[in-house]
Amino acid sequence: MPSHLTRYVLRRLLQAVPLLLGVLVVNFVLIHLAPGDPLYLLAGDGGDVSYFAAMRTKYGLDESLMTQLALYLRGTVHGEFGYSFAYGRPVFEVIAARLPPTLLLMGVSLALSTAIGIWLGLVSARKARSAVDRAIMVVTLVGYGMPAFWLGQLLVLLFAVRLGWFPVQGMEDARQDYQGFSRVGDIVRHLVLPVATLSLLHLALITRLTRTGLRDELSQDYARTARAKGLTPARVANRHALRNALLPVVTVVGNDIGTLFTGAVLTEIIFAWPGLGRLLYDATLNRDYPLLMGIFLLVGTSVIVTNIVTDVAYTFLDPRVKYS
Repeated sequence: MPSHLTRYVLRRLLQAVPLLLGVLVVNFVLIHLAPGDPLYLLAGDGGDVSYFAAMRTKYGLDESLMTQLALYLRGTVHGEFGYSFAYGRPVFEVIAARLPPTLLLMGVSLALSTAIGIWLGLVSARKARSAVDRAIMVVTLVGYGMPAFWLGQLLVLLFAVRLGWFPVQGMEDARQDYQGFSRVGDIVRHLVLPVATLSLLHLALITRLTRTGLRDELSQDYARTARAKGLTPARVANRHALRNALLPVVTVVGNDIGTLFTGAVLTEIIFAWPGLGRLLYDATLNRDYPLLMGIFLLVGTSVIVTNIVTDVAYTFLDPRVKYS
């Protein structure tokens, strides 16, 4: 990596520190001010006043909000993120157990929707104003406006309940002890419907962005010159215009990490997918403060890192982009 780009990345990482601090403070205050009391999860509802007071003291819930915030930030600086109220284990140990399913779901969804979206956008731009172009635009417009929770339920009713092609919920079949390739195949079958649900919105946006960007690039002087020199329209689009048209697509892909996680929460609830989205939902219901803060910290860090990676990718797609 060039030295000027290295300096830029280091500067962005330093700038991310106060941003993450702000994320922690805002989320901590909002979570603790929201209605509900985690004490009933910790102590149950059958204890007396002295028992509830002892439980509040044990978990530090008897301190003022500012004192709790200061203690949490001090622990975070030292790499201590507390223990989950519901699981009784270190927060990031609980998160680490749920992270692989979410990475699998989001990674496959992002890769497929981006690849298919770019291909559809390329086809649509090359066949502008044709029946194929109109069909792609109509389908993507419908997909862009379709809520994930509604689409997921439709897919379950049609492909899981009515046709029986795919499992209804979960990541693996609990009644079978698959190993090796059989287990991989079972996970893939469980993955199809959640990926389809999570991918549609992203695919529609990538398709429309690619189409618009390519049409703009194909109208530029360099594209007309390339065609005048005898290059085929396909070669001009694929080898010359597409690279420039992908700049806004890269931006959207980077920014969509947070959006995908939001959609993953609903998707994982619908399909009982054992990932971070489902964990976030359960932690919210249980008022599990430390676990909620750990998840928000992880998501915030992921978004910041992804934005930095997106900026670096710009320099490879367009050599004219320089960071100092």
